[in-house]
Order: sequence, then structure tokens, then C-alpha cells
Amino acid sequence: MGADERASRAGRFKQALLASDDVAIIAEIKRRSPSRGDLNTDLDPAELAVAYRDGGAACLSVLTNEAMFGGSGDDLAAASRSSGLPVLRKDFITTVEDVHESHAMGADALLLIVADLTGTQLAELHQLALSLGMDVLTEVKSESELDVALKAGADIIGVNQREKPKSEAFTMDYQRAERMAPLLPDHVVTVAESGIAVPGGTTMAAVRDAGYHAALIGEALVISGNPVERLQELLA
Repeated sequence: MGADERASRAGRFKQALLASDDVAIIAEIKRRSPSRGDLNTDLDPAELAVAYRDGGAACLSVLTNEAMFGGSGDDLAAASRSSGLPVLRKDFITTVEDVHESHAMGADALLLIVADLTGTQLAELHQLALSLGMDVLTEVKSESELDVALKAGADIIGVNQREKPKSEAFTMDYQRAERMAPLLPDHVVTVAESGIAVPGGTTMAAVRDAGYHAALIGEALVISGNPVERLQELLA
């Protein structure tokens, strides 16, 4: 992607989240997850991306880690090319090289997880991503992590409801997004993550009532069998 095209795409991810009259949906493309195992190993990222777009998704999230999620940079490129939607690279970004790699893939945004970085590292990577024309979704799980994110200049903040305790068993806190919503300042774009619209999980109504701008939804869509219909149900 050339410099001119990259400049023209700067801010697309954030703008798409703010453009929706309803809670915007970031629809995720992933073949498997550590917590649930195989989800849809045969999915075609280009085809699924188009289905998400047609169903009303505002943005896409693509897992690019092969070992854990069966993804790749090629998946991200294919999803972006076929759908035209802004795409988040959802991976464990911890180095300057990772940020440049995301830029080279054509990502419109990348994920930075506060728990994986020091405050200084977070601020450095956040600023680098912005300078390259990418938005940043900064992920938090607690009030203390939210403070770190805000000090680093985060302007799109995701509240992740998934836990990974020392036992390595994944658990969910389906009320976390609701509890943390009042702590999120008005100037940031807010995203509820994990456990949205799954059986027994956080409902879209709860996400709406809590005042979130967007919800990142993966499993509920990947295994739905009809992602267009499922998205339309969630947005109804």
C-alpha cells in the first residue's frame, strides 16, 4: 500500500465506529481460539468479510496469529480487499517491529493490550501507530489499566471481559463491560469485547444500555452458519 493510499485511510476505523446510529459491530474473523478450540477452520476470510459487510458490520477484526488462532496476514489483506471495510489487526502487538508489520499488512487499526506492556511501551507504540496512519484499540480489564491507557493517550478503549487465570483455564466476567462503562471518559470511543451475544453472555441490549459505541463480536458470528442474518438480528 502506497503512502498516499495509507494517508487516505487514516482514521477510517475510528470514524466507522462513530458513524453508526446504533452500537457499531466489529465482526471478527478467526478459525479457532485457545478457549473454544476449532470454530470454523475452513472459513474463507474474503467471503466471510463480504458477508459481514452485507450484514451491517462497521469494521472487521482479523486474528493473524497462526499458532493460536489459525490466522495470517494474508487473511487480513483478503478481508480488507474483498469488503472494503476498515480492518483491525487483532494480535499480540508488543514491539516497534510488530507495529510496522501491521502497517505493511494494510491494517487500518491494531490492538494494544495494557496488560502486555509498560506504560512507556504503550505510549510509544500508540504514537507510532498513529504516525503511520493507523488507529489503535487499547484493551483494558480494570480501572488501574484504564488509568494507564488514558495516560498513554488512548482514544479508543476496549473493555475485555475474558480472563486467563493462573490455571490457564479461560473464564468470563460478563458484567465487566457494564461495571466499567461509567469510568470511561466521554472523549474516548468505547468498545465492549468478548462474551457478547453468546449463550449466557452479555446481550447487545446490555451493551447499548451501558452506552458503548461498539461491540467486538467473534464466536457468535463465526459459528452462526448465517453471519448476515445473525448480524441483522444483533443490529435489529
